Amino acid sequence: MTTGPQRDAVRPLGEALQESPQITPVPSGVEGLDDLFYLPRRHGKRVVAEPLGGLPRYAVMQVTGVSDTGKSLLVEQFAVAQAARGERCLFVTYENPAPFVAGGLRQRAEAMGVAEGNVEHGIVLVDGVRHEILARDLSALLDTLDYALSVHEAGYLVMDSLTGLFEAREMLARDVVRPLFHFLKERRVTALVVSQKRSGHEALTAEAAGGYAVGHILDGTLVLAKQAVMSYAQARLFRRPMGDLVRLFRIDGCRLAGHDTRTHLMDITPTGLVRIGPALDELAGG
Repeated sequence: MTTGPQRDAVRPLGEALQESPQITPVPSGVEGLDDLFYLPRRHGKRVVAEPLGGLPRYAVMQVTGVSDTGKSLLVEQFAVAQAARGERCLFVTYENPAPFVAGGLRQRAEAMGVAEGNVEHGIVLVDGVRHEILARDLSALLDTLDYALSVHEAGYLVMDSLTGLFEAREMLARDVVRPLFHFLKERRVTALVVSQKRSGHEALTAEAAGGYAVGHILDGTLVLAKQAVMSYAQARLFRRPMGDLVRLFRIDGCRLAGHDTRTHLMDITPTGLVRIGPALDELAGG
């Protein structure tokens, strides 16, 4: 059976530009992160890269790393930051039941100095742990997200973790991630989705469970890593004692904005907040 041309798929650029959204900053709530994204700005005859001052609006970004690198903390800070601005953020959980996630978000709000009432009003939990159908049935998930986004007028989403949608069936990762990505883009949602990295994956690559395809489908990847200081050269570079644990951060691609491509130190404070520090080349030259 043959099909005719899909005429609706063919559009002049000027027509598509009329629907093109303006890329504006979304504060991440993570110290040191917002100025790592750039947009080109013309100053007279010169074009320069100016810091965007936040994550690019409408981006759907992967946050990946092995366990204990700060992935959940980072996305919790993002959700709390949106609530603090009076916005609504869906928080889809496949790792902990909703009451436990709520407790973590309350701790993050306390550390960030955000009133608990703002968080209670601004964050809406979608419990994929107690409602397992949301992990097994993609249609049920998309219908639920469509309902929640509409009823709560939410423009932001966190998912912890995306890997919960294709555990034990990673060959299907593309078939799960691509429809979800298109759904979020169609509804103009800004999203951070956690993706679990296996211990065998190279620490600072965008690869995670489901393979490189997950990162390629989404708009970009925030890579979190950790390593032990095991040489005197590392101790000098990181300015940490031998045997200490160092956390690292890198942006691996972003379709919607330019970005800093360097590897940065990352820190988790005693109160559980992620902070992005200086780039390693700055440390080496300091």
